Amino acid sequence: MKWLRFRHHGTAAFGTLEGDRVHLHHGDLYGTPVATGETLPLADLPWLAPCTPGKVIGLWNNFRAAAEKNGWAQPAEPLYFLKSPGSVIGHQQPIPVPVSHDGRVAYEGELAVVIGRQARAVSVADAPAHIFGYCCANDVTAIELLNRDPTFPQWTRAKSFDGFGALGPFIDTAFDPSGAHLRTLVGGRERQNYALADMFFSPAELVSRISHDMTLEPGDVILCGTSLGVLPMKPGTTVEVVIEGLGTLSNTYG
Repeated sequence: MKWLRFRHHGTAAFGTLEGDRVHLHHGDLYGTPVATGETLPLADLPWLAPCTPGKVIGLWNNFRAAAEKNGWAQPAEPLYFLKSPGSVIGHQQPIPVPVSHDGRVAYEGELAVVIGRQARAVSVADAPAHIFGYCCANDVTAIELLNRDPTFPQWTRAKSFDGFGALGPFIDTAFDPSGAHLRTLVGGRERQNYALADMFFSPAELVSRISHDMTLEPGDVILCGTSLGVLPMKPGTTVEVVIEGLGTLSNTYG
């Protein structure tokens, strides 16, 4: 099923997408949501991020091609950072230019894993049962902030400005990422094209490993990392993250 969130009568609502219609639901998205029987035209609905995560966990150096080109060693364990949940926006929502940083800002097309059940120290075999579904992501980064202070890498700040965590357009609970490719289009021009199977750590491995460090709760998001082709964006540029079989996330920077 394809679950999305949107604004309806001035409040946040959620439902399932079928064609160009949305079936409105209420209750707990990760529990037993109940269909209201009301359907709405998708074209009339302002998009919201498909989930409201308590934690956003991002991976670094999780793709073989990028590691090989950059001379990075294969990581022995997932290398991750925390990104502010306040950075999250949805499909077609703008990515604001930061007011406190005038340096380069880059897109990073990624696959996002959305947790559906509490996960604490789960095995790799059991991890898929704790995944609610997947969506496209743009892990936006203020590049120069990462290592501007040589005494303290600023991963959190560089990744957490308002709008720097684009997710959407919806969460697909049936999507299988193993054979899919991700493409990132910047101003309509392809800048990234890589296989999701090129990950060092698969989604199930990430859920398992990270759940041994911290408890994952329903709605939490794991960004699986990105591969080659990351470049700065110019204000006014539209970035589309396209994952075959999953959908297209589109946001304009500035």
